[in-house]
Amino acid sequence: MKNKIAIAVFGLASIFSFGASAANLVTNQQVESENLQSIGTISVSGIDGTPTDIRQQLSQKADKEGAKSYRVIEAYNNGNYHATAELYK
Repeated sequence: MKNKIAIAVFGLASIFSFGASAANLVTNQQVESENLQSIGTISVSGIDGTPTDIRQQLSQKADKEGAKSYRVIEAYNNGNYHATAELYK
C-alpha cells in the first residue's frame, strides 16, 4: 500500500515543473502507446527528501544516462527513501 501511495505522490509531483531537465516522467500508458524502448534502470535513495526532490534526482540521473524519459517502478519511504525508475530512449 505504501508503494502505491508513494508512486501516486510521484505522479502528482510530476505536474509541477522545475529546472530544464531533458528526461521526462512518463506513465505506463505512455510507455505502451508510444512504444518506448527501455535502456536500463536507475535508483536513488537517501535519508530525507520530498517527492519533488526525489523526482529531480531521478531526472538528473536519467539525463546522465542519456534517457529521454523515465518511469518510476518502485518507491518507498520508511524513514529512508528509495526509488527505482526504468529509462527509455
